[in-house]
Amino acid sequence: MKAPNRKLGFAVAFTLLVGAFTLAALPARAVEPLIADLSSHLVAITTGFAGTDVLLFGAVESDGDVVVAVRGPTRTETVRRKDRQAGIWINTGRAVFDNVPSFYRIAATRPLEQIAAPEVLDHYQLGVDHLDLDAKDDDPGATKAQYRDALVRLKERADLYGAKVLDIGFLGHRLFRITMHFPANVPVGTYLVEVYLIANGQVVSAQTTPLVISKIGLGADVYDFAHQQAAAYGIISIVLAAATGWLAAVAFRKG
Repeated sequence: MKAPNRKLGFAVAFTLLVGAFTLAALPARAVEPLIADLSSHLVAITTGFAGTDVLLFGAVESDGDVVVAVRGPTRTETVRRKDRQAGIWINTGRAVFDNVPSFYRIAATRPLEQIAAPEVLDHYQLGVDHLDLDAKDDDPGATKAQYRDALVRLKERADLYGAKVLDIGFLGHRLFRITMHFPANVPVGTYLVEVYLIANGQVVSAQTTPLVISKIGLGADVYDFAHQQAAAYGIISIVLAAATGWLAAVAFRKG
């Protein structure tokens, strides 16, 4: 994972210091128990995009644990089950999941099971095991739990779900920071970065910050054309592939 550049580090440090002095200067009744922000609220995907890091930083005014969840736009996902019949793998069942986060990362100052009870984690969907992923279809060949596990495995293999809880670092007793990595295949859309302050097993403060991931430039034009004019895009791709092969053959014969 790439570290933020030096200028960004100075800017974040300065912002954290200003936030700390501001919190100290405010009257006790006006102090927010939790404040957080991102180093950038827009991730621009251009040609050659290879992933990026976004820094989340903030401060807490009271004791407790900090938990950060990053959720991508929800989608409908279909998981198919394959069986080997007559030496051939064929689809024999499927399960459809609604409202599946296309991207999910979780970070915390301690293991989640030490921070809150399972029912609290379920309520706020904190942790992959506590996401509300329930298959709509019944397949006699596999349970819903098996389909759910398969969905999570596929997301983890694509690096869209984090396989473990990331560590949140504290600078002193009040300032915290965490760097979230977004891979090259990150889906576009509006993400929600949720920050929770949990004390004595209960959420005492929470903040949600939007993060937009968008394609721009030529890559965006090609992406939009491919999705809006799928048939035309497919024909053009085939023609270009055939033309490229023909030109390569001609060049090889001349050589």
